[in-house]
Amino acid sequence: MSDSKWVSTSMPYLSPRSKGQSDAWAEEAAAHGGKGTQRIAHAGEVPAPDDVADLLHVSPGTPVVVRRRIIELDGEPCELTDTYYPVAIARGTPLAETGKIRGGAVTLLAKLGHIGVRVREDVTARTPDAEERKALHLEPTEPVLRLNRVTLDAEDRPIQADMMVMPAHRQQLRYEIRIG
Repeated sequence: MSDSKWVSTSMPYLSPRSKGQSDAWAEEAAAHGGKGTQRIAHAGEVPAPDDVADLLHVSPGTPVVVRRRIIELDGEPCELTDTYYPVAIARGTPLAETGKIRGGAVTLLAKLGHIGVRVREDVTARTPDAEERKALHLEPTEPVLRLNRVTLDAEDRPIQADMMVMPAHRQQLRYEIRIG
């Protein structure tokens, strides 16, 4: 992978996919001439870390379902994403399993009756920890961007929280906001 920046928008990842449509990451990577894949490193119930508990409106340590993924571009890791769900939504569903979900998690959530209508994202920059440096093939001095996203339904209930870590020198995040 080159050191050129990747310009990414969040919108394709927030809407359910149409039948037969590839996942949003594979589609975005292909549009840039690459191959986007992801590996599920872990899926199942875990105690909610403090930051996740805050986003999902649960007490720290409350069981939540997580899907830990390593996102790859042309076989190279380019992002670490942990996606958390309330157990009332995800327990006993493919969200709690390591298998690929046809159409992606957002599509499955919609089929289960959980449709996101509002998203809040917070982006920070920091030095990666040793595990992140190793997974993303970074030098100790290379910073990462941390994007925390919470998706809320029509009743303003959180249905999903994403915690993403990506090399800062390879990313540019673009936000387009419709006014009115």
